[in-house]
Amino acid sequence: MDKALPGTPDRLPPRATGGIVGWLRTRLFSSPLNAVLTILAMWFLLMAIPALIDYLFVKPNFSATTAAQCRETGGYCWAFVREKHRLILFGIYPYAEQWRPLLASVILVAAVICSCIRWFWKPFLGVLWLVALAAFGILMWGGVFGLTYVENSRWGGLPVTLILSTFGIALAFPFGLLLALGRRSDMPGVKAVCVVYIELIRGVPLVSLLFMSSVMLPLFLPEGFSIDKLLRAQIAIILFAAAYVAETVRGGLQAMPKGQYEGAQSIGLSYWQSMRKIILPQALKIVIPPLVGIFISLFKDTSLVVIIGIFDLTQAAKAAVSDALWRGYSTEAYLFISVIYFIFCFSISRYSLSLERQLDQGQKR
Repeated sequence: MDKALPGTPDRLPPRATGGIVGWLRTRLFSSPLNAVLTILAMWFLLMAIPALIDYLFVKPNFSATTAAQCRETGGYCWAFVREKHRLILFGIYPYAEQWRPLLASVILVAAVICSCIRWFWKPFLGVLWLVALAAFGILMWGGVFGLTYVENSRWGGLPVTLILSTFGIALAFPFGLLLALGRRSDMPGVKAVCVVYIELIRGVPLVSLLFMSSVMLPLFLPEGFSIDKLLRAQIAIILFAAAYVAETVRGGLQAMPKGQYEGAQSIGLSYWQSMRKIILPQALKIVIPPLVGIFISLFKDTSLVVIIGIFDLTQAAKAAVSDALWRGYSTEAYLFISVIYFIFCFSISRYSLSLERQLDQGQKR
């Protein structure tokens, strides 16, 4: 921009482009279509927000002991949440021992949070995870240090959802990475196996894999050897997510310019060295958004284990509304677990955005 002449006073921008009026004009009313959409959005918010506040905080009954008492107010029945939140969060875990799954969940979430902070990306992070998993297992199973033994068939609620999603993401990612590399391999046998696996798994819904793992997998095991239902569901989730991770990573690998591969070869790097130091860091940076989408979907898809009888959050909510005293309050139960799912999924989404900003090397568009 040309500099002003000496002695010429600075002039403020026109009112139409500066201040609140300019912001409203450029952001909300920049075109007739945007103006209509803005008005409709404001109308929707004016209609929805007061009604939600009235339903959630003005009319609710906090002290009711039965569903009939809650119906008298017509608002959200917080009394139901107060009465059934422990069943929803921890399932049929022994009531007096429910401090253990609470503490175990906090430890697992804390380990995940530490893994998301770059300062912890050091060798001791592996030791931290070993300690966290050992503490999680001791708290959930018990049987040592004076803790009552609780078999995993009695686990339920939030800890089960966290187990399935955390281990599903942690193990599906490296497996999917290897599948993506195998699909782009020059070895026909390896490539064929990876292609068949990816296309087969992506061609069936997760529900069918859960049924297969629950019903068919025990038939292929040696006589006298069995795998509990929770572990079978975990295997199915890992196998399912790995196929989608593989296709996403393959897209990132194909987006890399050929010169990157040739440059790695020209300086004498081996295949694995070039992948680890040059190709994969750039490819994974490209596919962060779709990978995060897969992880968020995986976290929500853990609710499908309800069909094979695993007591996750969804099954626990279903059990809570089956109580005769609170029948008819499924809206309260499912809204409660929806908030839990939203908190975790929104946190994953925000972390992915911050990670993208940290890895931005001046290529922002």
